[in-house]
Amino acid sequence: MKIATLPVHVGVILDGNRRFARRLMKQPWYGHRWGAKKVREFLHWLREFGIRYATLYSLSLENLDRRPKKELEMIFRIFEMEFSKILRPDHEAHKYGVRIRIIGRIHLLPKKLQEILREVERVTRKYKNYFLNFAIAYGGKQEITDAVKKIAKGVKTGKLSLREIDEHLIEKNLYTNGQPPVDLIIRTGGEKRISNFLLWQGAYAELFFVDKMWPEFTKEDFVKILKEFSQRERRFGK
Repeated sequence: MKIATLPVHVGVILDGNRRFARRLMKQPWYGHRWGAKKVREFLHWLREFGIRYATLYSLSLENLDRRPKKELEMIFRIFEMEFSKILRPDHEAHKYGVRIRIIGRIHLLPKKLQEILREVERVTRKYKNYFLNFAIAYGGKQEITDAVKKIAKGVKTGKLSLREIDEHLIEKNLYTNGQPPVDLIIRTGGEKRISNFLLWQGAYAELFFVDKMWPEFTKEDFVKILKEFSQRERRFGK
């Protein structure tokens, strides 16, 4: 299937796992398990269309404070299980050359999970075919704050001058340093807001809001979004 103009970088807010599970009268973590399965499907669709960059909003900083302890423990367990699979040499990330980056305040996560995530980044760091970011313990405001702190430290130590501070320097200090801006942001689950996701990178992104919960999002839904994206006139503030 040919689509005239495809996004280079897609961001997705994976919303609706808990509500989907509740609808089926299941515990919330069942929804997160189904959501993880949908992520694997979605990555196949990205590769099919040749979309090389993607960022998936998997767990926000607010979630760390507001989700019940039991649910968070199950989410961390699912993360451990799914990311541990990537460490196997036969995983598709190695077959297709996918570099994986974990963006967010990872130091707030359980130590075991931190170790697994760092190892995933290490074993995929040389791949250049596809680039996949998982936003975990992430917040867009906090990402910009962390970038500003790095720059301020450089000024304080004399490595940077105030005249050197511009948009490019800020971008260089973001979690997604070296990657293109986000062209398209999709949010499932029916909510119509971006919830502190990629505030800088998505400044000119096209937004799509889908009523379906993340586990029930289909390839047909994605194709429909890509077609509409191709037809939109992007002005970039002009």
